[in-house]
Amino acid sequence: MKGYTFCMISRRKCSGMPFSSETAGHKTPMSSEMRQTVQPSQQSHSSHLSQPQTARLTVSEYQILAAHVPGARFAACSGKGPEWVDFSKTLIGGGHSQRGLAELLGMSLGKVNKVTKALEAAGLLASGVPAAPAAMAGAAGATETLAAKPASGKKEPSQGRVITAAGLAALEPYRVKNAVILAAGLGGRIAPLSYEAPKALLRVKGDVLIERLIGQLHQAGINSITVVVGYMKESFFYLSERFGVDIVINPRYATCNNCVTLCAAEDRISNTYVCSSDQYFLDNPFVTYAYASHLNTIMMDEPTCRRLVSTNKAGVVCRVVDGGDSGPGMIGCAYLDDEASRALMEAIAEEMSHPGGDQLRWDDMYRRHLDRVKLQVRVLPVQSMYEFDRLSDLARFDVDYMDNVDLEIFDNICSLLDCQRSDISNVRPLKEGLTNLSFRFDCKGESFVYRHPGCGSEEVVNRASETFALEVARDLGLDTTYLHEDPVSGWKISRFIEGCEPFDYGNEEHVRKALEIGRRLHSCGAQSPWAFDFYEEALRLTARLKEMDYPLPGDFAALGQLASRAQELLVQHRDEPVLCHNDFFGPNFLVKGDDMWLIDWEYAAMGDWACDLGNFIAQGSGFSVEKAMGVLEHYFMRPPSVSEQVRCLAATAVVGYYWYVWAIFKEAKGNPVGDWLYVWYKAAREFATAALGLAGCMETERNR
Repeated sequence: MKGYTFCMISRRKCSGMPFSSETAGHKTPMSSEMRQTVQPSQQSHSSHLSQPQTARLTVSEYQILAAHVPGARFAACSGKGPEWVDFSKTLIGGGHSQRGLAELLGMSLGKVNKVTKALEAAGLLASGVPAAPAAMAGAAGATETLAAKPASGKKEPSQGRVITAAGLAALEPYRVKNAVILAAGLGGRIAPLSYEAPKALLRVKGDVLIERLIGQLHQAGINSITVVVGYMKESFFYLSERFGVDIVINPRYATCNNCVTLCAAEDRISNTYVCSSDQYFLDNPFVTYAYASHLNTIMMDEPTCRRLVSTNKAGVVCRVVDGGDSGPGMIGCAYLDDEASRALMEAIAEEMSHPGGDQLRWDDMYRRHLDRVKLQVRVLPVQSMYEFDRLSDLARFDVDYMDNVDLEIFDNICSLLDCQRSDISNVRPLKEGLTNLSFRFDCKGESFVYRHPGCGSEEVVNRASETFALEVARDLGLDTTYLHEDPVSGWKISRFIEGCEPFDYGNEEHVRKALEIGRRLHSCGAQSPWAFDFYEEALRLTARLKEMDYPLPGDFAALGQLASRAQELLVQHRDEPVLCHNDFFGPNFLVKGDDMWLIDWEYAAMGDWACDLGNFIAQGSGFSVEKAMGVLEHYFMRPPSVSEQVRCLAATAVVGYYWYVWAIFKEAKGNPVGDWLYVWYKAAREFATAALGLAGCMETERNR
């Protein structure tokens, strides 16, 4: 059983790599003398062929040696130059005649004979009976010539040439040591499939994507495989037991791009395949031996958005462009030898030392450093590789996918809308919210939105309370988009409103209508069985953070004391509780023409009406204290009293503090919310100070 590695990665740079420095791993270019073909009558073990630890094989030498390793997979070379490799097809070694080798490798029979004799004279090939293909796996550790000796009294079989232990040693620098599979991403574009399982674990035409990939690597004799995980990481752990892979965890998967995922396995990058976990290769693209570092590409024969590469005369990539009419297209899978590995990881370390470096993909890093990371191009056959960025891509490739996929989400849709899976079309993810995941879909000529509960939401959201409030809101006409919610699991389906414009805090009419909706809600008289207290909830989440031993900011306690004083003011001025939305802010309003709807009722329950106003102000309005007090006139339909101002200022502070603690909790759960953390922090501090100041003035006036 392989182990799990929990990798804590530096925020700004990739740490140094303990690369292997074994002499046999280096591929030092040969001198002109060493390039001369070895003649058996003139040179023997003193030639460069008998010194694989320092000399680099020619293309022909490499191919003929690899062709003699039973069952080994290797790429055909074009022969256009001493270092230029075309990889037009994958070949299997073992059991080839001289004439067969000539046809297989595209060489003249004379050249095959000449190079073979030189290899035999150097002790890298010998006469004997070719071993069975199954012997390939153990060939690297052989210590004797593989020539077979016939049993006594039996007729000796026809003799051919077999590779010797010295020949295997000469090939060893070209052996692919391992593979790193990047599987940490969210896979948001293939929603809703990625809501219930990571994209790499989707089953396509009977095969789980990552299992198929691992199997193809094993077929090439690559058994040292590292899978770097993040999103739903526990779903991948079984791979360790079943396939013997190593699991490495990238804890920053949600906030960084896959360059950080690659860095999580940096100590393993050398003579390595770097693979995406979600690709489906119709034919196995992996080889046991690789002559040079290369990008796997597919030839695009029509305009594409895929990145296209160009090469120089030596076959090395010299240019990468974003899309074009035709050419080799990058597919995010590459083989990096020791030299290329070293160069790439050094380039990544430099890029990640700059702000924003951790937001780049590893192939972005490569593109910026083509002069340092020298990769050739391997062009795979057209339609040999498939990617599934969206559900529609997958459905086109596997026509039975929608009927066979085990996805409860589709069952929920069909049950509510009384439809078949085949009626569901045009599925596309919406921008992810801070709590949930959502996607839009069409069904029978209408558009809908499916809301899927986000990771950890069950600890902060009461779904039964949300369902109660949604039904009230629908009856009041405040949210007529709502169709159904499951009060236990929290999935929800709503109608999609086409052509909405963003809510604008700078638009006086938007603000007026929003605050009118708030007033209608608070005065409706509905009595929910559930209540929500922002300060009590903040204390509950704080206790959970301490239980998790999560490191809190240095001024966390001080801000908590300030919020506590604001809470005391709120309690002093509190009225009877009313039904509140409790997430009452701009992005939760749909605006279309003169119409406005209030959506996302996850936190709705009985509470203090001032907290809805506090939400409206604290959550990104950009209002100063003075501006905030001014817009409250739209809610009261008159200027607010000083007591009402104190109440709303204190509520804004308490609400800001709750969302600040909530954001830290989400981050502790591996789902950070970005800049909102600072927005809520500022609101808690600024409005608590203002509330305490205004309350102090009231007290002074009262005592005069």
